[in-house]
Amino acid sequence: MVTYHIQHDTKYDYHSSVTQSRQILRLSPRILPWQVPESHVIDIDPYPDRIDFLVDCFGNPLQYFTLMSDHNRLSVRAHSVVNLSHRRLPDADNTPAWEEVVSHLSYVPGKTFLPYDFEATQFRFESNHIRLLPDIAHWARQVITPGMPVLAAVQALQTRIFNEFAFDPQATTISTPVAEVFQKRRGVCQDFAHFMISCLRAIGLAARYVSGYLLTHPPAGQPRLIGADASHAWVSVYIPGHGWIDSDPTNNVFPNLEHITLCWGRDFSDVSPIRGMMYGSSAHDLQTSVTVMPQSEMPR
Repeated sequence: MVTYHIQHDTKYDYHSSVTQSRQILRLSPRILPWQVPESHVIDIDPYPDRIDFLVDCFGNPLQYFTLMSDHNRLSVRAHSVVNLSHRRLPDADNTPAWEEVVSHLSYVPGKTFLPYDFEATQFRFESNHIRLLPDIAHWARQVITPGMPVLAAVQALQTRIFNEFAFDPQATTISTPVAEVFQKRRGVCQDFAHFMISCLRAIGLAARYVSGYLLTHPPAGQPRLIGADASHAWVSVYIPGHGWIDSDPTNNVFPNLEHITLCWGRDFSDVSPIRGMMYGSSAHDLQTSVTVMPQSEMPR
């Protein structure tokens, strides 16, 4: 087991006063078989007039808060201590062929789904940032061949994305469509996750978007910089009999002891860390910073 301290800071400086603000936070790590939050605190300044603790339709914990007085800034700090244990990845040859999974999840009149299978079917369709395009399906089938075990298919796809797409923070924005990402072959982790999900759903598999954090490694001999990390995104694929298996196309790895899970949904629009509305100034400056620190490196 490994323990991480995560600090996620978000600061808004408004160009003129905001008279009212209502925001939803998805900054709380999930409780999972391999992930146990030890502590979790969110500090909001100015302090909200009201805060509610809720769970969304995907089981993600969230906080909904309201500020009713004038304010020129808003600061949100989430601090979590999370324990991770090793995930057991099934042997690829012991997973069913990907076509069998597609058939297993496909709707047929009168068919009865097991609860977990039924829950997974909602992640087979288009959503706000995911389009099921023939060109993308064709590209995916160039490496996902007939009869291939589904986990081997996932690995082949994540490897091809890793090899053919370049990490470029200047190439895309939060709203860049997957067709453009496909054309440019450039983007960031959010883009690669959206594109991989589009590939998987386009051939009939169930895939969801996962938001969280990744432990990064400073150059040899250099100290870990505070606030130098960022939120991360990856993919989870449903395999009947094995559950959800995570895949990180940005780094070409199956997440294990260095990925901390916050929440999941159909795409980024379901899991935005902070989302809401305000009355007053729409112009603002935004600063975000994330630090993921192993327990062993914490100051004593």
